Amino acid sequence: MTSLVVPPGQGRKLITKAQEVTFKVTGADNGFASTFEVIVPPGFDVGAHVHEDAKEFFYVLEGELELFAFEPVTRTEDTWHNWESTEGVKPLRAGPGSCMFVDSGTPHAFRNPTDTPTRMLFQSSPPPDHERYFEEICEIFSSGEAVDPGAVQLLRDRYDVNQITPLRYG
Repeated sequence: MTSLVVPPGQGRKLITKAQEVTFKVTGADNGFASTFEVIVPPGFDVGAHVHEDAKEFFYVLEGELELFAFEPVTRTEDTWHNWESTEGVKPLRAGPGSCMFVDSGTPHAFRNPTDTPTRMLFQSSPPPDHERYFEEICEIFSSGEAVDPGAVQLLRDRYDVNQITPLRYG
């Protein structure tokens, strides 16, 4: 493997209505994980979801996110914001330096509950599934005024994203 140095502001960038994603390390780089820098706009909520195979890592660089990674006592279909684990764990408001590791099979989510953008580092393993997911969701978000929920669901089905609560943005 050849080492890779990616300077600040560099990398392939995808910009959608929902978020901005910069590819930093990809499967083509022989990375152990796909690594992205993500700008999460105010109000963005990825929605609770679970991956049967993928493992993910989130690290807050600037701003704040609300995070959770646990199986709740009760799954609700509208929102995860009030979920609680059997041990009493609840979603956490996390600032710079906070991180979250998500093992496969674990429900998780993040949202930006503030009025300013948040910047995070995001890794997903194995590559390149999440790279392809971001590329295809960018196409869906860019295809017109309204986002086709059916197309988003088909995309999620293909890339091991089992959605529990809705994605929200804007």
